[in-house]
Amino acid sequence: CLGTWFAIERTKLGAYLRAATENPTLVQAFGINVPVMVSLTYGFGVALAGLAGVLAAPIYQVSPLMGSNLIIVVFAVVVIGGMGSILGAIVTGLGLGLLEGLTKVVYPEASNIVVFVIMAVVLMVKPAGLFGRER
Repeated sequence: CLGTWFAIERTKLGAYLRAATENPTLVQAFGINVPVMVSLTYGFGVALAGLAGVLAAPIYQVSPLMGSNLIIVVFAVVVIGGMGSILGAIVTGLGLGLLEGLTKVVYPEASNIVVFVIMAVVLMVKPAGLFGRER
């Protein structure tokens, strides 16, 4: 996670990638092949997803839908962390994972909804998320 954050936020390639998501025509005018860069970035994301599947295979039953139960929780992590903030997603994911695990120990019935209660509280206090920027 930290390596991906560093590559996107602190390197020249990351600056090109962030600029290409905002204005691809301008980045292409600087001589950067935006479609190839976007394709390689997509391929890197697919490789990370494949790695996650390989790491999860010994723990969970392998099936095409093996990550589908996490989609809603991942959405909540991104919203709480702030849209567009990689560091926010990392910190929020770690914090919510710890909190959900502790909730399963103390009060197992509430472990399924604790993430969404926190999301509701955060959105009432700061609608852009914890690390998000107000526009």
